[in-house]
Amino acid sequence: MTEEQLSSNHPPLPPTTEEDRFSWLRLLRSRKVGPATFRRLLREHGSAQNALAALPEMARAAGITGYETCPPGVIEAELRAAKAAKARLLCLGSAEFPATLAELNEAPPLLWAIGDLSLLQKPAIAMVGARNCSSLGARMARGLATELGSKGHVIVSGLARGIDTAAHMAALETGTVAVMAGGVDVIYPAENTELAHDIASSGLRISEQPMGVTPQARHFPRRNRIISGLAQAVVVVEAAAKSGSLITARDALDQGREVLAVPGHPFDARAAGCNLLIRDGATLVRSAEDVIEALPQQDDLFSRPTEPPSEPIARPARNLHEQIIARLGPSPIAEDQLLRDIAASAGELGPALIDLELDGRIQRQPGGLLSLAS
Repeated sequence: MTEEQLSSNHPPLPPTTEEDRFSWLRLLRSRKVGPATFRRLLREHGSAQNALAALPEMARAAGITGYETCPPGVIEAELRAAKAAKARLLCLGSAEFPATLAELNEAPPLLWAIGDLSLLQKPAIAMVGARNCSSLGARMARGLATELGSKGHVIVSGLARGIDTAAHMAALETGTVAVMAGGVDVIYPAENTELAHDIASSGLRISEQPMGVTPQARHFPRRNRIISGLAQAVVVVEAAAKSGSLITARDALDQGREVLAVPGHPFDARAAGCNLLIRDGATLVRSAEDVIEALPQQDDLFSRPTEPPSEPIARPARNLHEQIIARLGPSPIAEDQLLRDIAASAGELGPALIDLELDGRIQRQPGGLLSLAS
């Protein structure tokens, strides 16, 4: 069985003692242990303590010399920092862990949280967009967040400048969750320090990173999967053609979430990503009603946190990506011709084209034509 198959099974049983939680932290903070490997090790060895004992030998067998697990002193320091920040540890599989996030293959085994944990049990909508947003974009974000919040939806975003800030501020009274790229106790950007404190008081801040970690560029894409994973839908308000917001949109597609976008003027680079998403099938957003109408009609996920989806959500198969690459060349062809050539549905082709375009493997030409990236 592959690691991906192992990680897609039910979450491991959560730790029940302080010693168990300590061992979970040590295992996850050990070198070369990510979310999928963490799950695999727990399933293979039965407990985090057993996995920690086995790791050095496993590393030697893999040709890694001098491997050491995370020292206990590092975890002790992290726990002290968490206590000082009044942060709580949420463990995958526990009742407090967000149900929508727990169902994902790449769900973080542990989250640090500061604020109102009850927000994780309510329906949520993510809002993301440009850091250098326009005044109209910020106004749209505030309006959407205010109205969606008044209808019972928690607003999830990333505490960044621009659209994130506007959405969080508008949803402070109704409920907002800030997913942080660094430690939950490290405010970035510094200009949002007051907002972050307000969110801790009336909303919630969460992070999978260790306490005290300053965010690095590599942390943001991983943060984005949590933003989309917490929500039923992701609304992109303004985004450039190549931006972190489109990474969040791609994560949302992979996770089976609805993707929606606010259109913008073709001459505005900040709207290029949104217009791209709409062209490729994202729901066009003019108001909060458009968002609510697009939400999936399904049983409330939050009332049954441990029940898996009745049917897996269809995602484009990887061989579809390869079929597209094999069919395209330097000479552009029309998208409808590609659709006929590979016998795929429009619903399958659209997300696959977004993936390949964001990966830089294909490019669009004038007139809606497609070719391999030069």
